[in-house]
Amino acid sequence: MFNDHSLLPKEIVRLAALGMVCESPRRYAALANAVRDFTSRIVGPSLDLLGSSIELLKTEGLIAGEGEGGPLGITEAGRAHLQDLLRSAVRAPNCDVGRLVFALKIRFLHLLPPDEQRAQTDRMIETCDAEIARLGDLELEDRDDPGHFAGWLRHDIDLARSRRDWLESLRGTL
Repeated sequence: MFNDHSLLPKEIVRLAALGMVCESPRRYAALANAVRDFTSRIVGPSLDLLGSSIELLKTEGLIAGEGEGGPLGITEAGRAHLQDLLRSAVRAPNCDVGRLVFALKIRFLHLLPPDEQRAQTDRMIETCDAEIARLGDLELEDRDDPGHFAGWLRHDIDLARSRRDWLESLRGTL
């Protein structure tokens, strides 16, 4: 993890793989394809996210399978590691990796206990609020911009507010 306890790219892939096998056992190739498909649909093809092999998850005892080529399932150690990854800090989803972490946390939020689902949702709301404040400060400084930047910035602020509103709505259902 980074110093702020947010996920490194290799940990993002682990979160995706462990979350997927936690929901349902999958064969190795199906799991690799599902992780690759999900991550590339959010961020596009990325060499940073090809990272850790699913074989490494097996070696570390986080996933296990019955026999050669059988479906892989999550182990107790894997569940504990998945919980740690889901509890990690979040950064603003203003870059591809940040958007992917937000998407994966929402995708697998149901795998946390209800009180931790609320806590993670609160963290994501706080991250959105910080992004709105940061962009708002920039908007104030550049309010006399003669070009199109002010309109683009307003669009980004509206997106961050919309994301925060959606998360607040989700929070109300938890």
